[in-house]
Amino acid sequence: MADPMKIRAALQGDVVEVRVLMAHEMETGTRKDASGKVIPAHFIQTVSATHNGNTVFSAHWGPAIAKNPFLQFKFKGGSKGDKVQITWTDNQGDKRTDEATIS
Repeated sequence: MADPMKIRAALQGDVVEVRVLMAHEMETGTRKDASGKVIPAHFIQTVSATHNGNTVFSAHWGPAIAKNPFLQFKFKGGSKGDKVQITWTDNQGDKRTDEATIS
């Protein structure tokens, strides 16, 4: 399983700004190793964020996203002390979920 995500969620007026740094190799499936063999594709396919059980962000990604991707988004309706949960799933079935408290 991948390393934990680094998540920051901050209330700014009535908007919550969320910043996420994900640890993932994000291999495209087109690179070759030193012996000339193709490195298999291994990349995040879906990312979602929930707040109080409601989805506030979702995305479908492909192999063109950089290694250790950074994601930033905003949503309305959060309060200080609420939890924001981020989940990603990759093309090999690996899944990671982490959460942060809105400050």
